[in-house]
Amino acid sequence: MASTSLGASILVSHCSSVPEFQVSGMRLVFGYKGFGRRTSRRGFRIQEKELRRCSPFLERLSSPREAALSSNEWKAVPDIWRSSVEKYGDRVAVVDPYHDPPSSFTYRQLEQEILDFVEGLRVVGVKADEKIALFADNSCRWLVADQGIMATGAVNVVRGSRSSVEELLQIYCHSESVALVVDNPEFFNRIAESFSYKAAPKFVILLWGEKSSLVTEGRHTPVYSYNEIKKFGQERRAKVARSNDAGKYEYEFIDPDDIATIMYTSGTTGNPKGVMLTHQNLLHQIRNLSDFVPAEAGERFLSMLPSWHAYERACEYFIFTCGVEQKYTSIRFLKDDLKRYQPHYLISVPLVYETLYSGIQKQISTSSPVRKFLALTLIKVSLAYTEMKRIYEGLCLTKNQKPPLYIVSLLDWLWARVVAFVLWPLHMLAEKLVHKKIRSSIGITKAGVSGGGSLPMHVDKFFEAIGVNVQNGYGLTETSPVVSARRLRCNVLGSVGHPIKDTEFKIVDHETGTVLPPGSKGIVKVRGPPVMKGYYKNPLATKQVIDDDGWFNTGDMGWITPQHSTGRSRSCGGLIVLEGRAKDTIVLSTGENVEPLEIEEAAMRSNLIQQIVVIGQDQRRLGAIIIPNKEAVEGAAKQKISPVDPEVNELSKETITSMVYEELRKWTSQCSFQVGPVLIVDEPFTIDNGLMTPTMKIRRDKVVDQYKDEIERLYK
Repeated sequence: MASTSLGASILVSHCSSVPEFQVSGMRLVFGYKGFGRRTSRRGFRIQEKELRRCSPFLERLSSPREAALSSNEWKAVPDIWRSSVEKYGDRVAVVDPYHDPPSSFTYRQLEQEILDFVEGLRVVGVKADEKIALFADNSCRWLVADQGIMATGAVNVVRGSRSSVEELLQIYCHSESVALVVDNPEFFNRIAESFSYKAAPKFVILLWGEKSSLVTEGRHTPVYSYNEIKKFGQERRAKVARSNDAGKYEYEFIDPDDIATIMYTSGTTGNPKGVMLTHQNLLHQIRNLSDFVPAEAGERFLSMLPSWHAYERACEYFIFTCGVEQKYTSIRFLKDDLKRYQPHYLISVPLVYETLYSGIQKQISTSSPVRKFLALTLIKVSLAYTEMKRIYEGLCLTKNQKPPLYIVSLLDWLWARVVAFVLWPLHMLAEKLVHKKIRSSIGITKAGVSGGGSLPMHVDKFFEAIGVNVQNGYGLTETSPVVSARRLRCNVLGSVGHPIKDTEFKIVDHETGTVLPPGSKGIVKVRGPPVMKGYYKNPLATKQVIDDDGWFNTGDMGWITPQHSTGRSRSCGGLIVLEGRAKDTIVLSTGENVEPLEIEEAAMRSNLIQQIVVIGQDQRRLGAIIIPNKEAVEGAAKQKISPVDPEVNELSKETITSMVYEELRKWTSQCSFQVGPVLIVDEPFTIDNGLMTPTMKIRRDKVVDQYKDEIERLYK
């Protein structure tokens, strides 16, 4: 690591605002890397230097310069703020309307918040390489705390407040964290007892709320509010600025290969593992995501995913280098905020787009018969038109390695052109009467970016038909996370796009490890700058997923599209297509392998089915655990069972099962495998009951384990 010594600086004297446990006599003592006291011949003690790890450009410690800072010069993630301030200083960076107090910062103000927080952390004793647990949800103060911890050279260990106390305690202890930054008093009170007895943090920082709301009986851990940390930092920075003393601090720059954060995997199977991401991992994302999302200064982004999740986190860092305005929201306010703010981009997970799709379908189904018929008919026309358009533009996926004959391709192109020409006037009518209104209600003006899971094809096709761009991407926590995504100019449905810059893909046979040719399905492996440093304190698990040549085994099944010069797929060469998780594969007792995702996506098209998990490991046939949409089931029952009597008695379990099973058979009839017995359960899979990850993916193993007795009876 590069090291430099700077001029005017002083050591802070004891004052009432400095934490008492940091003070020795009248002088702050920072023991770090062996910098000790020196004594002259006359016995006078020379003040020791404090060694600080720092983000050089954020704290203006680099050499004076005339030219603007280039992204290639960034050494650490917090360095991005200097570039952003130079370009967009007085533009609004963040708007956080739902916290108390509501907050809004320009880029210049946000940088000062971060600098104050950095110095405040140093005052309370945060040192380089220490692990600091940041357990909170997305907000502007989360961002400040995250960047502040990184800028000290410490490592933040992140998780959301909705995780269980047991999981948070496990993460805290496993990561060897020494202090805790939490969301609010309610959250702290929930975890305080367990942490005070089993973890004993050095101190706690409260991002929101008042300390007076804390339950502190019998606890001696120092607790600081966000504003107190800021005040410590402001006072220290003011004293340093007024000082004429020199050589009081020794600065060591953060190395790009230093660990920036430890992010624990969502844990859809087994215990979470701590993924070590370096500054270089994250900087690679920041520098290259513009290839997929061409964000421009002043555009609005809506943030509703957990900021601690790798996908949201990397995207946030990136958009702040573009001068955008980010508004924080949540699931509760999402629908209203989409209409109110009309964001240019929404970065979210497939479940959100499925929810938007379901909401639109519900709105159409409850309209008058004439409007319902007109809307559904025109949407079907647009679906057919966009299908033809994909054909003549060469944007259809295929596994065939040989391109079609030129004459066949030409006839196919002409046929698609003619059909599209015939449908175009009706598509334009649909655009005027239906699609424009739907887009206005959704509010996304440029594109929705989907990641963190598989985007169902029917949802993908619907948004394309009504003129809403949805770009699907792919990545894992272990890959920082984005390794591929669809570009607006090559937005091929069913794929997850081309690889991000400097990143390689290969598909290997699940059993032999042999590299497979394009069009062949196998295990997806990735190599390049996004791949993590490893799992924290788990070299064995690291070795199992990263080989000696640097290839990371994603555990996903997929294939790479062949290169064609003619035909429907001529513009699709080199795309990545995913087809489920290798470990999600269900092996029936007949020896057949089943990918449950295909069946689940098909079933979710029914408005009677709210959630579904396909089961059947080691059984003769597949089954399913289904949470029905009670409102939709009751509505369907009234029409089917008693269309005259408006009051239908409470439906029996047998009736619900029969109706849901009929729907399941209808929507999955084209799938390779059919579902046999069905288990209907009332309690939805949620984050709070532990059956979904914090990023809203169903924990299959947890669901199967919770209903193991019912499943056993189901197959008898």
